[in-house]
Amino acid sequence: MDLKSLIRDIPDFPKPGIVFRDITTLLRDPEGLRHTIDLFTQKILDAGLKADYVVGMESRGFMFGTPLAYKIGAGFIPVRKPGKLPAAVHSIEYELEYGTDCLEMHQDALQPECRVLIVDDLIATGGTASATAQLVQKIGCELVGFGFIIELRDLQGRKNLPDVPIITLVEY
Repeated sequence: MDLKSLIRDIPDFPKPGIVFRDITTLLRDPEGLRHTIDLFTQKILDAGLKADYVVGMESRGFMFGTPLAYKIGAGFIPVRKPGKLPAAVHSIEYELEYGTDCLEMHQDALQPECRVLIVDDLIATGGTASATAQLVQKIGCELVGFGFIIELRDLQGRKNLPDVPIITLVEY
């Protein structure tokens, strides 16, 4: 199945010159969604990545991280924007193109030395994934790898990530 054919391109969104890769068209296709999760699972297993937890970033990382965690027999941990989690949190502030942002995870979500796979829908510059990796490593967890549905190769996000396996399904 050609996953690219299920991802809609929206030119000039959110600003002129940007081509937005819209996964809502993939999500609404039952066969495409099933194929995506099955292919993602197979690539992770083929790479020998063993994780106790899949960590997914708000919000599209939740959509793929949760079923992936189920398929590989791991728990799922959400990483959210500030103020969204009700208990005590670990947080990390990171640089964006035009300022800073912050991510949070419950303090009791992960224990030191557990194995973590970080999942999101897309890697562009790698800023959010890198910040999430720093958060996970700050706790003392072993980062086993990253998984993304889409990789925007021209933005070279991989160079901003730790040296662990990176699995992608579609490249632009």
